[in-house]
Formats: sequence, structure tokens, C-alpha cells
Amino acid sequence: MKLMTIGYEGLATAQFFDLLTAGRVQTIVDVRELPLSRKPGFSKSALALSTAAHSLEYIHVPALGCPREIRHEYRDDGDWQRYTRRFRAYLSTQTEAIHDLSQLAQRNRCCLLCYEADPNFCHRLFVAERVVEIVGTSLKIVHLMATAPIGVEGAYSLMPL
Repeated sequence: MKLMTIGYEGLATAQFFDLLTAGRVQTIVDVRELPLSRKPGFSKSALALSTAAHSLEYIHVPALGCPREIRHEYRDDGDWQRYTRRFRAYLSTQTEAIHDLSQLAQRNRCCLLCYEADPNFCHRLFVAERVVEIVGTSLKIVHLMATAPIGVEGAYSLMPL
């Protein structure tokens, strides 16, 4: 079993859907607290329509998004370690949402969606890791990327890694 993740930063919608197709994704799980984007096609309504046109299911789980106060503090101070501690503490309070996602990930080939291209600097990695803690190590995390940053393993790519 695999749990995919994807960040749409730097991707055109065609590339985005090509990566989802390459990963054989069935369900996109949007883990942005506010599913808004300045990038055309990546706000909730437009994305839900596009995913349906690609025969994919779209689910938004705001409880698994990073709360505004944590995002803004990170934006202001750039302290990734503090961000990580605060988000993981928050995530530990979201047991129902994590449980529901764990159940879904065992039934469907899911892909967690957020903005950041590099999963090493995105909260979706922590969400995926929590799901693995519940489901077990038979669930592998795979990052869908146009190009893989150095140190990112388990990536499907449209370009050679």
C-alpha cells in the first residue's frame, strides 16, 4: 500500500494531473486549512471540478491543515524546528481526522495535497507519517514531484531523479 503526497508549487495543472496519473491516484486529500490559491486551478472549487473531470475523488480535510497562527509565526521567524514542534503538537489533537484518513488510505490510493514542492518543508509529510504510525509500515509514503530535491526518497517523477 502507498500513500502519496504532492505539492503543486511550480507545477502547471497538466503536470499536476500527469503526476497523479503516474502514481495511479484515486483520491486527492487536500490538507490545506484554507484551500485557496493564487495559482489558477488550485483553489478548492476549481480543483474539485478538475479532479472530477480526471475521474478522481477530491476531499478537503481542513482539520489536517496547518493552523493560521502556526503558519504565520513560521512566515515571520522562519524557524522550521519550532514550526515542526507546534504542528506536530496540533496534529496530535486531530485523532478523528487522522483515523478517518487512515481508513481511507487503506481503501483508496490517496494523495495528500498541499502547496510546497519539497515535502521535507511541508506539513503534509507529518500528516503522512501519522497515518503510517496508525496503519503500520506496510503503508509506504511516496512523494509525487516533477523533480526530486536532494535527499527525497520514494518519489515518482516525470523527469529522471
